[in-house]
Amino acid sequence: MTGQGEIVHIGGYTAHSGGRAAGIVAARRDPVSGELTPLGTVAVTPSPSFLARHPRLPVLYAVNELPDGQVSAFRVGADGELTPLGTRPTGGAEPCHLAVVPDGGHLVVANYGGGSVTVLPLDPDGAPGERSDLVQHEGHGPDRERQERAHAHMVNPDPGQGPLLAVDLGTDSIYRYDLDAVSGRLVPRAPRVRTAAGVGPRHLARHPDGRRCWVAGELDGSVTAYELTGDGALHQRGRVEASDRTGPVQPSEIAVGPDGRFLYVANRGVGTVAVFAVAGELPELVAEVDTGGEWPRHFALAGEHLYVADERADMIRVFRVDAGTGVPAPVGEPVAVTSPTCVVP
Repeated sequence: MTGQGEIVHIGGYTAHSGGRAAGIVAARRDPVSGELTPLGTVAVTPSPSFLARHPRLPVLYAVNELPDGQVSAFRVGADGELTPLGTRPTGGAEPCHLAVVPDGGHLVVANYGGGSVTVLPLDPDGAPGERSDLVQHEGHGPDRERQERAHAHMVNPDPGQGPLLAVDLGTDSIYRYDLDAVSGRLVPRAPRVRTAAGVGPRHLARHPDGRRCWVAGELDGSVTAYELTGDGALHQRGRVEASDRTGPVQPSEIAVGPDGRFLYVANRGVGTVAVFAVAGELPELVAEVDTGGEWPRHFALAGEHLYVADERADMIRVFRVDAGTGVPAPVGEPVAVTSPTCVVP
């Protein structure tokens, strides 16, 4: 954070993946008004479709969603400028998500095209080393076009001592792994957790209480609720629709608000963010807000604001979230950013 506001980084698709972005864009965020002021492209890198920050160091990581997958690391300057720290192959095709484990020692990556999960050790400066593990998922689902094989879509480390969860759209599964911090290898916890057939699980959001989580089903337009137990098991509690709008619904990002009262789901196709209360057994829809575009690929909550990246509308839309109701309302005009797929405050 600088004296003039907070820095936000935005990833997107470049021409390598049919997009129009040049790389990673920086913007300055006013924490009071929520206003974003673009500062331009700060790293020219191919298809940085998802970004993540190191928990302690001023380092930003990006997947390079390519047939020969890569991850790139950058040191972040005071005004959002990025200095390359290194690029490493993931060993899998089209990486689409990555996360740093809580102790900051390893980077884990979901390879969508490869249907695998990669682990890379991080040195004291946050630079990635040669990968220490690559775990291949096997199987398929009933959708012959989207689930012809495994498609790892998210890696979600436990903030405590529980297992890392790997969400796989292609196999309708959530895999559980323990990471050996010494060897950097993943130890599977059997059995994997299977969703209903054809759900196509995409992303997962944990509640701050550590006992609950919700999974967005990209293929069936659903939100499935789970109970997390102390031994790392997941027990399904039930399913609700991600949207009450008519038309094709493809949920993308899912996240819990900071006070734990509301769950937010972005719905591509109908161009909405749905807001659910989560006090009961299942999420209860309280509002569904139009984003102004049709393809909200990702969003981020920061302070009292919500930032929605609409990939096809070439914009970031800013919302102010009502603290009482949890419902977002648009603020100002959309911010022009080409092919945005991820926004990280």
